[in-house]
Amino acid sequence: MSTVAVLRLPLAVDLSGFVKLLQRMQVPHRVSEEAGEQVLWVPDNISEDVRALYERFPAGDPDQQLDIPVAQTRARPGFAEQVRHARATALVLLLSLIVGAVTLLGDNLETMRWLTFLEFRVVGEYIHFTPLADSLAAGQWWRLVTPMLIHFGILHLAMNGMWYWELGRRIESRQGSINLIGLTLLFSLVSNFTQYLFSGPSLFGGLSGVLYGLLGHCWIFQLLAPNPAYRLPRGVLVMMLVWLVLCLSGLVSMIGFGDIANAAHVSGLLIGCFTGLLGGLYNRRKLAV
Repeated sequence: MSTVAVLRLPLAVDLSGFVKLLQRMQVPHRVSEEAGEQVLWVPDNISEDVRALYERFPAGDPDQQLDIPVAQTRARPGFAEQVRHARATALVLLLSLIVGAVTLLGDNLETMRWLTFLEFRVVGEYIHFTPLADSLAAGQWWRLVTPMLIHFGILHLAMNGMWYWELGRRIESRQGSINLIGLTLLFSLVSNFTQYLFSGPSLFGGLSGVLYGLLGHCWIFQLLAPNPAYRLPRGVLVMMLVWLVLCLSGLVSMIGFGDIANAAHVSGLLIGCFTGLLGGLYNRRKLAV
């Protein structure tokens, strides 16, 4: 089912009441930000009804019912439709799946060594790491970010992939694909380098440092410049912060989850909060102009 832009409004216009009305009526929709405007997207076959509803009830009305067949209002965008509106998010996840396959989820060291933060070679039962400066001097700059694509086990990949899909789509819908890719690379760079500083030469990887960056970004951005596209359920924020504390306590490692890249998690969260602060203040300033 194709979607169309039914409304294009200035950022200063409060759409929250109307969005809540659509949610109560189970009308499929999404809100994005493009060129300084907020855009409301709905399925093409109900666009005129939604436009007429907004003209009558721009602030929302709990008693109003839209005259749309139940089968249409309960429809949800299919997976292909979701991917079409979240191409950058899907691209990162696809690369993670490909890397997971070619590295056998961390078992194929010969392939994995091309993507790790430090190049290494296996001699007998020992791993010998190449200094980072030597790798960078050889032009291997991709190593600063590619560890985010490496995962150790199907559960590691599945959990990280699920959360990246949830958080990445939010940022992409409001700030665009380029910004999401930029933030992903920035969070990966900071979390990888911080983990290297704290743990020294070692094998680490995964999207978790990036995920905490995306979480911090959404959290602070939404506090400063509220928008339905960024609204995180309170339980998601609490759960991820509680998980961070449990990891820092060492309990997660003790019960068999292996070594946790705590430095990557914390640094990712901090840099994400910082970018969320900058982005939120910038959008707040635009609203005030």
